Amino acid sequence: MIGSGGRRRFRAGDSLEDLCRACKAVRGHTVIVADPEGRALRVICDYCGSQHNYRGARDPESGLKPPSGQPRGAPVGAAPDRAVTERERTFPVVNVSDQDENAMDLEMLLRRIIREETGLTPVSMAEKWRGGEMVLRPGRPGLQDKSWPIESFFHKVVMLRNRLRVLEQQINGADVPEDLKIKLQGYITGCYGTLTSFNILFAEEEDRFHGSSETD
Repeated sequence: MIGSGGRRRFRAGDSLEDLCRACKAVRGHTVIVADPEGRALRVICDYCGSQHNYRGARDPESGLKPPSGQPRGAPVGAAPDRAVTERERTFPVVNVSDQDENAMDLEMLLRRIIREETGLTPVSMAEKWRGGEMVLRPGRPGLQDKSWPIESFFHKVVMLRNRLRVLEQQINGADVPEDLKIKLQGYITGCYGTLTSFNILFAEEEDRFHGSSETD
């Protein structure tokens, strides 16, 4: 929504970009608190789920931020939103048993361990979708289209996938009757099957959703 002064007015549930402290990157966020004037006050990261006060997108590596006069939360043109940083996506496999591995990056190693243990593994979007837009076009003429960066939509899909994986891990480790555990796991598998339509967005086969018919 655009205010009378040309500034975008935000409401809870709107999407914008902001610097995520946990990810240390400019990512897609969802507004969870806005003031009566339409200023975003608190947001949640669409990728990692962390919440923080909104302060305007700024890339910590490039130092880019929206230029003066541009609405806070507008996309940063030179720093496209990413599901995972390019450095983490392309970082080579670390051989921790190699004593001569002087170039081993402990930060990257810890990131991978944490992601693997929590189910929040880095996911890459298929190259052909990078920089693209998803458009919803009403069936009636005269109504305005609604569009989002595909990266922002992809982040929401990845966040849903990650949370399903964490839920699956919690169920597997829960002290509940085995028949209930199997039933709950069946619901999660059904969710995976429903989400297979979004597999075209993923670059790697191993990151895609697999329903029961594909895993049996």
